[in-house]
Amino acid sequence: MKTGITQIVLGEMSLDDTLTLCQEAGYAAVELVFAEGKDLDPGMGDDELAQVAQQCEGMDVEIGSVIVWYPERGNLLSRDADERDKCLKCLRRSLEIAGVLAVDGVLLHPGQLTAEGTYQQAWDDLRDALIDTAGLAAEMGAAIGVENVWNKFLLSPLEARRFVDEVGSDWVGIYLDTANMMAYGHPEHWIRELGERIKKVHFKDFLRREHRFVNLREGDTDWSVVMAELRAIGYDSTLIHEVGGSREELIDLGERMREIAAL
Repeated sequence: MKTGITQIVLGEMSLDDTLTLCQEAGYAAVELVFAEGKDLDPGMGDDELAQVAQQCEGMDVEIGSVIVWYPERGNLLSRDADERDKCLKCLRRSLEIAGVLAVDGVLLHPGQLTAEGTYQQAWDDLRDALIDTAGLAAEMGAAIGVENVWNKFLLSPLEARRFVDEVGSDWVGIYLDTANMMAYGHPEHWIRELGERIKKVHFKDFLRREHRFVNLREGDTDWSVVMAELRAIGYDSTLIHEVGGSREELIDLGERMREIAAL
């Protein structure tokens, strides 16, 4: 399993600077974020995207996954169809870019659950949208990973498993964040329940007694168990951390990631 970093925590850092950081920190993989105003723009043509792929390959850094964020990211859990369409626009472009880059997965933050409507309506809307989009994912060769986030939705591994099974496509699964359930659960439970439904993994750490995210290996995560469970389900894709910090801290995190992966 290659360890790496997501551009989510790097702000507006350019691709050149991101790859230089990967070299310095020993990251073997990166999650790319395409957003308007960045050098990685959602409107890039296929030739430009091919250059991005070549640039990463030239630095020996694997593109683990892709995210597209337009200025209006939308919300697939909203009762407003326009909000759902905005989020689907991000998802579809993520898949198209992943297809050109030959990347096997994209991250989907489905949005925030609001008080309007019912939980079942939000469930059905997201499920149906993913059923409709699974064909594009298959065509592009990139799985959709729905991230477990602090959005009042998919609060247990049993629920997440049932949701993925209702979508019913090998091209739709979970992008597991190992810390986002730790206020109310255990990452190892999620890994055991979801199994091959886990398409990608984000690493963070969490200190329960202070109810906050902390640096890797400084929280309550039992990393030995997490790694053992990932191996038990046959997970062999990238491990991408989502922890911010100074350049020195990001370089140190590269070593921490390798230590965890070796457990």
